[in-house]
Amino acid sequence: MRAVVLREFDTPLVLSEIERPDAGPGQVLVKVKTSGVNPLDAKIRAGKAAHARRTLPAVLGLDLAGVVEEVGAGVDDFAPGDEVFGMTGGVGDLQGSLAEYAAVDARLLARKPTSLTMREAAALPLVVITAWEGLIDRARVHAGQKVLVHGGAGGIGHVAVQIARARGADVFATASPSRLEAVELLGATPIDYTSTSVDEYVAEHTGGEGFDVIFDTVGGPVLDASFAAVRTYTGHVVSALGWGTHSIAPLSFRGATYSGVFTLLPLLTGRGREHHGEIMREAAVLADAGALEPLLDPRRFSLADVAAAHAAVESGTARGKIVIDVD
Repeated sequence: MRAVVLREFDTPLVLSEIERPDAGPGQVLVKVKTSGVNPLDAKIRAGKAAHARRTLPAVLGLDLAGVVEEVGAGVDDFAPGDEVFGMTGGVGDLQGSLAEYAAVDARLLARKPTSLTMREAAALPLVVITAWEGLIDRARVHAGQKVLVHGGAGGIGHVAVQIARARGADVFATASPSRLEAVELLGATPIDYTSTSVDEYVAEHTGGEGFDVIFDTVGGPVLDASFAAVRTYTGHVVSALGWGTHSIAPLSFRGATYSGVFTLLPLLTGRGREHHGEIMREAAVLADAGALEPLLDPRRFSLADVAAAHAAVESGTARGKIVIDVD
């Protein structure tokens, strides 16, 4: 089969012919149609993601959508011909989705939403799982809460806005001036972080009380700002980017709580993979109900264009998720 192979970190990816895998016990062989590109993919290629524990040579690509080709022993939930999607590899020693076929743990998969194309489905897994683990598993977002999403037009952020709204929350989202309209179209109240201070938007939107839940998808100073903007006593800050050194005193002085999210853990450890499949099934229900739709960058890339796709992600010019057409 054709696959894009990384032989050494920070070197060009190579389109190669490699052996097609077979579905082992508990696995599904998927004919990959599309592969979603995340900033993490580009960081792994550059050797800047030690936490992904990628062994080389490797086929990258975390997210896929495709069609079941065969099922291994012990798999009863899928059959050949099923259209599926999920976050299935690309880290540790797991083959990624930049290949024509991938043998993946069936627990990580769900049936593709009927309302979404293969391209749209491949844009969702990593960002949906990250947003779900933060908002639902950690913060227990529910109706009546005020939720602030930092980076509301970004990959994780635009999905987090939709999940919080589906739970009945009143959602606010920070964005740059050029992305405020995108946030508003998602149903969130936009906040221009370049012209509005933390104190100002906390006063305007919460009467100075702070937000019930803050989901940080940006990290750095934005995480520090989250500690100062959360509701006293009952507030909860969740971050998918807890890098760096941060003072938790502002959070402690408010009596609020903090949770981190590390979405790769089930892939790296083998533990908790069933829950990722559960999240993907929930996402499919939301998508088919019209409550979850990915923002796609209109540019098209093939396996031969993976380097250009990574460059587009790294440049920050993408307006939505970049997806590679594998088939």
